[in-house]
Amino acid sequence: VAGVSAPAVQTNIGTLLAQAGCTKADEHGCLTPSIHLTTTFERGRDLDYPKGYIYSRTGNPSRKLLEETLAAAEAGTQAAAFASGMAAISAIFQASPHGSHVLLPDDVYHGTRSVLQLVFPQWLSFEAIDYTNVQTVKAAADRAVQRGSHPRLLVMMESPSNPLLKVTDVAQVAAAVRQIAGDLAIVVVDATWLTPALAQPLTYGADFVVHATTKYIGGHSDMLGGAVVAGDTSVAEQMMQQVRVVQNFVGGVAAPFDCWLALRGMRSLGARMRLHCSNASQVAEFLSKHPAVEAVHYPGRSCHPGHQTMAAQCQGRGFGGMLSFQLQGGRQAAISTAARMRLIRRATSLGGTETLVEHRRSIEPADSPTPENLL
Repeated sequence: VAGVSAPAVQTNIGTLLAQAGCTKADEHGCLTPSIHLTTTFERGRDLDYPKGYIYSRTGNPSRKLLEETLAAAEAGTQAAAFASGMAAISAIFQASPHGSHVLLPDDVYHGTRSVLQLVFPQWLSFEAIDYTNVQTVKAAADRAVQRGSHPRLLVMMESPSNPLLKVTDVAQVAAAVRQIAGDLAIVVVDATWLTPALAQPLTYGADFVVHATTKYIGGHSDMLGGAVVAGDTSVAEQMMQQVRVVQNFVGGVAAPFDCWLALRGMRSLGARMRLHCSNASQVAEFLSKHPAVEAVHYPGRSCHPGHQTMAAQCQGRGFGGMLSFQLQGGRQAAISTAARMRLIRRATSLGGTETLVEHRRSIEPADSPTPENLL
């Protein structure tokens, strides 16, 4: 009707993902986004930048489109895309003031622990704690505040954790830490294993979400990437300015083609995650009944201690496509079991259409707490 505005469209996460990067046609009418492989951009006669771009390290249309799409998918305010998941995590650490303290999960991706030990030991301090016990988290946060020497407290979480799939109540931990540390605290969730198709941690307490877009978001084992997504909090807005400085001047940016591949992957993410969740649930059930299996770690099982928490966080969308299990017979039993697998390939990664298996302890540092009998 003339003069009557159309009502705002409430786009659910499945629709948003299915249209990732394709919400408007370009000047040629193309619905699939173009790849902008240029390094540099032409200046105007008066030396301005009429299209808003200077140099692809500083900004690129393909990267901007991915960043805007990731921010929308995570219910965030903005995103920064990086060349890998580790570059994204490192950008959080680089953006933190000297002397900041990191609370790290006792079960965590070994790369996150290693970068703190090997790259940032003179910049940041850290301790590993059990995030499944909120009293332990409170005590660690209180110790950090009482020391009075840390300009920031980085509360780094994985839920579920890698590789034991421990589940953290992100909302409870975030509230508890902020009660003790206030704006000193920055809550960061690595949501690589869940993706925005299953959960959006910014909506229940996180200041930042980080992703290895290499994994489920890319979805085809053919690209590398990472991302930092900021929530709608004052501390996130402030810190994101420094993340942007790191992105530009350290220069670990996502390449245009990898951005395009990540957007392509996002368009099938919802459908793929439903199948990943279904398959993982069936595999977990099979393994739980096998006499050679000592333990199965999958939060989709009702007996998992974090089952109810993850069900609430994922709002019934699923429990993820990752699981781990421990075998009777120790390290050699785990290695020989992996060696006998035929359909499942032995490789380091996750999130593609193929199923992979990995003996984690054999690729991790000597101080890793990962059990020797875990696959």
